[in-house]
This record gives sequence, structure tokens and C-alpha cells, in this order.
Amino acid sequence: MRRRDLTASMWDEALELLEHADRLHRQFFQLENRRTRQPVWQPPVDIYETEREVVVFVALPGVAAEQLDISTDGGMIVIRGQRALPAVCRSAAIRRLEIPYGQFERRIEFPLERYQLGQRLLKDGCLVLTLTKIG
Repeated sequence: MRRRDLTASMWDEALELLEHADRLHRQFFQLENRRTRQPVWQPPVDIYETEREVVVFVALPGVAAEQLDISTDGGMIVIRGQRALPAVCRSAAIRRLEIPYGQFERRIEFPLERYQLGQRLLKDGCLVLTLTKIG
């Protein structure tokens, strides 16, 4: 009876897992906007709450303030915009592309009757929204 090579088997399993993770990653960054049928991605968000306010950080590297549209829709804050590829990428071969680009949209659910959307600041690659608690 021939002995099975465990190293090769483990390597094959690891490669399958990496391929699966890569498919999931591509799927995450190729979400589809139901209204426009254009590809969109969702920027990551951190949310902090103090006694008087809620502060939302949205990671948007390379996005200018004029490329952002911030609105409310029912009980949600909606952040839309576009992140363009840097100019150097137009004539260069892309070796790795991990930061998503193109149109994005992020919806954050909030009971807006309890909060007032206040300060909007784009700093260090993050959109910082401050929601003041009402009452």
C-alpha cells in the first residue's frame, strides 16, 4: 500500500481555501446597485457612541469631498460616491488591486428621529459624520 503524501494534500486544501476566499472577495467588491444596475462596493464603517453623540467613520481613501453625496432615506444615512483609479493606473500594469474603486454606496441604519446629522468632515481618508442625540 502506498503512503499518502500529507504535505501535498494540505497544500491542495490550502489552495482551495484561498481560491474560495478570492471568489468571496471579488463578490464583495462587485455588489450591484438595484436601481442603476452599476457595480458598487461598500466602504467599511466604524461607529462610536458617547453620551451626547454618535460618530461614524467611513473609510474612503482617495475620495474627494465633492465626490460624496450624503443623504437620509427613512431611517438610514446614505453615503454615495465614486473612487476613481489614480491617474498613474491609466497607463500602468496593475500588479495588485486591493482597495476598491468605482461607484460605492453605504447605508447605515439609524433611528433618525433620535439623532440630528451634524458635522461632516473628510479627514485622513475617512469621512467623519457626527450625529447629535436629540432630547
